[in-house]
Amino acid sequence: MENERREVYFDNSATTRVFDCVRDVMVRAMMDDYGNTSSRHLKGVEAEAYIKEAREEIAKSLKVKEKEILFTSGGTESNNMALIGTALANRRAGNHLITTCIEHASIYNTMEFLKEQGFRVTYLPVDRNGHVSLEALREAVCDETILVSVMYVNNEMGAVEPVEEIAKLIKAKKPGVYFHVDAIQAYGKYRIRPKKTGIDLLSASGHKIHGPKGVGFLYVDEQVKIKPIIYGGGQQKGMRSGTENVPGCAGLGAAVKEIYKNHEEKTEHFYDLRERLIQGLEELPDVTVHGIKSRENAPHIVSAGFEGIRAEVLLHALEERGIYVSSGSACSSNHPGVSGTLKGIGVKDSLLDATLRFSFGVFNTEDEVDYCLEQLRELVPVLRKYRRA
Repeated sequence: MENERREVYFDNSATTRVFDCVRDVMVRAMMDDYGNTSSRHLKGVEAEAYIKEAREEIAKSLKVKEKEILFTSGGTESNNMALIGTALANRRAGNHLITTCIEHASIYNTMEFLKEQGFRVTYLPVDRNGHVSLEALREAVCDETILVSVMYVNNEMGAVEPVEEIAKLIKAKKPGVYFHVDAIQAYGKYRIRPKKTGIDLLSASGHKIHGPKGVGFLYVDEQVKIKPIIYGGGQQKGMRSGTENVPGCAGLGAAVKEIYKNHEEKTEHFYDLRERLIQGLEELPDVTVHGIKSRENAPHIVSAGFEGIRAEVLLHALEERGIYVSSGSACSSNHPGVSGTLKGIGVKDSLLDATLRFSFGVFNTEDEVDYCLEQLRELVPVLRKYRRA
């Protein structure tokens, strides 16, 4: 029977299709108001207005001050700046940094770079649900600690870290320690209040929230001592030099406004899709859904291991049916490697290379989930016949 060809995009944690309003404002900023924000004439002033509006929108979404928002080229740069910028600026106060063993490569590799610069790094373990050990954190914070960095939502399995408890614990043990949160998979899915929660620095990315690629932001509390990592013409008050990406920032601002419109409804929709997919997956033999299945998990991510089928084989079989998913994280170059997150949560060896991630965006529907499950019901038994000896 020939399958009806359709396109189902379940890889929204890798990137998303932009909202129409994002496309429209970016075209306007590229075609009509294309000035350089540093120019003193009207074209420069018009371009600057886009940046100002986007900064206002982001600050409003977090309930922080506009001057505490720095535009970057995306999540990776935001994470690099948060770690390197604060580590170098606070070296006299100590040389100890803390993070977890399930962070994104843009945290892990930056920490490894800082180790080469003479900093000491502690990697905290997580439990089988991907949650950081608060006890291990309490023990790790010492007189030399200057920064703790923990992701809000894990990009591979959607574990939600207890950021508020982490912040309280850090400040109780050593008040001067900065707390950075990689919120790249959380911003747009949760209403985040850094001031209330005790977050000093927070990273976010445009293309995870139906905004453009190549733009993101870093929230930096005005009390934080931080150095720039990019030097040049002194844009953004010297904190991030380089001609400002007006179309990108405008698109990001529009995406933020749109994603937080009817936000509770959007979140409910994500949870409905997630619960529907999990229910269907659990009806398939020898399929393991990783992490917490309840609403304690992020609403948009499902990670599942298919015993006896290589992830890449199933990924391409689904692709042939028009369904796009990922194996592990799609945010690093395509090198095959065993997932640090899956190892970190103690997934059994046979599933390390047999796990797919399904991630939802606002355009996905229940009908698409049903179609995906239908295809899996057909494919899984067939592919298992070809399992490795």
